[in-house]
Amino acid sequence: QVQLVESGGGLVQAGGSLRLSCAASGRTFSRYTMGWFRQTPGKEREFVAAITWSTGTTNYADSMKGRFTISRDNAKNTVYLQMSSLKPEDTAVYYCNARSSLGNYWGQGTQVTVSS
Repeated sequence: QVQLVESGGGLVQAGGSLRLSCAASGRTFSRYTMGWFRQTPGKEREFVAAITWSTGTTNYADSMKGRFTISRDNAKNTVYLQMSSLKPEDTAVYYCNARSSLGNYWGQGTQVTVSS
């Protein structure tokens, strides 16, 4: 059974940094694309960043480029989202996602709150 467990969310002041972690378990993820999405109340879930597990190829939403960095640690089966220069509008629940032709999985989310 696939499990994605996010951690690292919290309260930070504008301009600060946070690193989110997503610990993945339950199968081999070499064929998966791992991603981060975020959602605020009343809005659709929004793509943040993604990384191909096998090659490390990354992709970002335009508004996150230069501020957010996605990475993975193969040995720990963990994906990270390093967020810097945070803005109040980055406040959201951040979700980890694993998708491939074999399935599409979500974590439970972690709250990030950026105060002005």
